Amino acid sequence: MPTYIADLDLPFIDLPQIVDRGELRVALAAARKQSWIVRTPLGYLLTRRDDVIALLRDRRWHSAVRLINQMNGIPRDESRPESVLSAEGDDHARLRRLVAPAFSPKAADRLRPFMRSVITELVDRASVEGKSEFVTDVCEPYPIPIICELLGAPKEDWRDFSRWATNLLKIFNGTWEQDRADIEKARVEIDEYVANLIAQRRGSPKDDLLSELIAAEEAGDRLSAPELLVMVQAIILGGTDTTRNQLACSVALFTSHLDQWKLLAERPELAVSAVEETMRYLGAIRGTGRYASEELEFNGVTFPQFSIVAQSLVSANFDENAFEDPERFDITRGGVGQHLTFGSGIHFCMGSSLAKAELQEALPLIAQRWPNLQLDGNIEWKPNGSGIWGPEKLPIRF
Repeated sequence: MPTYIADLDLPFIDLPQIVDRGELRVALAAARKQSWIVRTPLGYLLTRRDDVIALLRDRRWHSAVRLINQMNGIPRDESRPESVLSAEGDDHARLRRLVAPAFSPKAADRLRPFMRSVITELVDRASVEGKSEFVTDVCEPYPIPIICELLGAPKEDWRDFSRWATNLLKIFNGTWEQDRADIEKARVEIDEYVANLIAQRRGSPKDDLLSELIAAEEAGDRLSAPELLVMVQAIILGGTDTTRNQLACSVALFTSHLDQWKLLAERPELAVSAVEETMRYLGAIRGTGRYASEELEFNGVTFPQFSIVAQSLVSANFDENAFEDPERFDITRGGVGQHLTFGSGIHFCMGSSLAKAELQEALPLIAQRWPNLQLDGNIEWKPNGSGIWGPEKLPIRF
């Protein structure tokens, strides 16, 4: 007779009530020692790294991104294909196969000179007064020019892309009724813009991602026009707020570990391991979710169809069985790529190479330019329920 998840006596963590990050890690560490899965006010949560990886790689569990519209009461637009963020099975494999070459490490490396020019200009501008509200001055404007350069959108359209990205990402905050008008307006405007850009590229291809996506073909298979629109929207969603928030998280973390900041300034070659360690210790993506596509057994426990299980990436990234002394922040730590902030399995972040390159270019440059970094007030953090999380305000002086 199967053991159903609802019948288990599990530890409980009241996650929404834990605001302090240190308290959260203590609560999660205690939960890891008791059980591989715990209850929260929102359902079930995996706490151990190996179990998080196993579930994320189990294709019977589908991305909960697919349920966001339904959970917000948004009717399904049957004319719109599934995004690569939410597609499953053969549809997802096909989309990834067609576009993966455009998101390779080599493709990201081609943009590094442009990344350096963008971050240098932002730091130059912010350096004039010797202090900065770092989120507004550097984090928010940094990824948009890079995404526009990637897609081949001209500089005069950067401001529109920034606004669209900000509004599209509101769908992950659970505030649909409040933000519905902004989200829908952004969708319509970006669809119109990208449709025009696609028409231009079909007639006159350039050395940019959009031209590559239009030309992407395998055994006669190509992306349809609607699929191209949805893919570009996914690129904007995945490539802007994640980088903005992770850069802010990383610098906020360094303000509490100034010895590590000095080390990065002195040894910029540590950029790769510094990015990995900041993403492990304070990631902008703190969790993800999956739902059971059928009644299934996992870890000897039966989950009814549509059961939703969240994965705590914070807990997985501090698992004592995976990381020696996980509470120690150390940018020389080995095991690059061991953290799970980019996820795992078929929905592993497609733009991870681009995001890492952006952070690797930004952090050592800022450390060398602002070696005497310190806080100039209190950090204001985004609400715990934010889908992509980080500082709302980060006042610094240098």
